[in-house]
Amino acid sequence: MPKTDRAKLKDKIKRRAKAMDINMLGVAPVERWSQEPHQSPDFWPQNIWPWSRNVIVMGMQLFPSMIETTPSVVYSELYNTTNRLLDHAAYRIANFLNEEGYRAHFFPRDCYGDISALVKRPEAAFSQVLAGLYAGLGTVGMNHTLLTRKYGSRIRLVSVITDADLPPDKMLKEDICLGCKVCVKACPMQVFTPVEGRIVADMDKHKCALCHQKLKAEFHYPCGRCIAACPVGEDKRRYGREAISPQGIEHCRDFGAADAGTHKRGLLTAIK
Repeated sequence: MPKTDRAKLKDKIKRRAKAMDINMLGVAPVERWSQEPHQSPDFWPQNIWPWSRNVIVMGMQLFPSMIETTPSVVYSELYNTTNRLLDHAAYRIANFLNEEGYRAHFFPRDCYGDISALVKRPEAAFSQVLAGLYAGLGTVGMNHTLLTRKYGSRIRLVSVITDADLPPDKMLKEDICLGCKVCVKACPMQVFTPVEGRIVADMDKHKCALCHQKLKAEFHYPCGRCIAACPVGEDKRRYGREAISPQGIEHCRDFGAADAGTHKRGLLTAIK
């Protein structure tokens, strides 16, 4: 495909994505999975879908003033809403590419049936985080999430796998993660163990999944404290260090979950 046609097709995709409130979009050639491997070849898109040529990665922000209430139904609703919107947008982009004559499908942003499956095997068939890394949207932080300059790690991701010939986006050369360990301290289960000389910490994924299983049973899944606490991102400058008051956090946590009606009583006791 001529260079101008490739650029025009990518521009059409970006305009369609923007119309669906997608905040970030990048394109990663599938060769990057083998050029800079972070997983075994079983997880590489070109080995799962031999016809694949590019992965289009799209991101949608998580509002600090909602995620900072976590664990709460407020954040749970935000999480579920962004997931629905991302899958909807990815389906429509894949459908558009099909209608243009290309092979394409989307890989859902989470893609597990129940949290108990992650307790048994805490990994995904396709890593949206690594796809975002290869598509130039950000770098992997200490807490194993994708960190972006605009939203820190407060971003949800989805991918479209296609054989369309598209101009790639450049990967970021410098780590965005500050190495401040704020995410490590924020984790209620202490699943992260920093490693000297390396940005990405060791992580007890099984322990993390067990925490999420408990939160789901209490109706305020998922956790997200490590991404709420991350100081990186233009959104933090917009909202400030704390986007919601301590009283506001307790108020939001006090409704809709299994422990409804207990948080404000505890707060009043602490104030007295």
